[in-house]
Amino acid sequence: MADYDVIIPAAGSGKRMGAGMNKLFLEVNKRPLIAYTAEVFLKDPHCRKVILPVQPHDIENMKHVLGNMPNVEKIFFAEGGSERQYSVRNGLELAEKGGVILVHDGARPFISAKIISELANVAAEKGAAIAAVPVKDTIKRAKNHIVTETIERSSLWQVQTPQAFRAPLLKQAHETAERDGFLGTDEASLVERIGHIVHIVMGSYDNIKITTPEDLYFAEAIFKKLAGKK
Repeated sequence: MADYDVIIPAAGSGKRMGAGMNKLFLEVNKRPLIAYTAEVFLKDPHCRKVILPVQPHDIENMKHVLGNMPNVEKIFFAEGGSERQYSVRNGLELAEKGGVILVHDGARPFISAKIISELANVAAEKGAAIAAVPVKDTIKRAKNHIVTETIERSSLWQVQTPQAFRAPLLKQAHETAERDGFLGTDEASLVERIGHIVHIVMGSYDNIKITTPEDLYFAEAIFKKLAGKK
């Protein structure tokens, strides 16, 4: 398996969660979300660095939460930006110049080592890979709450993280976006924009992003399901 660094943007304010705090500190089963997410990478011998772009006022709390984690020496802190893209750009400054870099949402605690391995290997071979799952629901385009089109869903994928890239490619994509004043929705959109092919690795429907209060209910259920498999 290819070695990699992972950047986990952790500078959010939790507005959509309505928590009044960084949602990564919210607890599920009496443990902060970021602890679950970081642990998967910290335990992986192929992970060289876990880079966390964090707002200055959250750094001490983050250090407290992660201080007793295994392989804590792998953790590096970068300054969080006002947008996710800026946080990742800052994190790139601490990443290795070669090899593979993963970018993963801190609020996706259910990522598996298997998917991480597949992404790192595909990115090492082909340059860029993202985790995604086929869209299940019918998707319609609408304007002013009026349906204008039903979209063929067989070609639609719901994109997740991690997203994995060769380090020079990701850095080039960010430099180009910064030069052009372009703000993308994810790292893959920046890489696509400079003309590079992005490959899909099958993700998992369990790999949810915890964004709203309702997502915490789903998270509890997934934790119970996964615990039952151990």
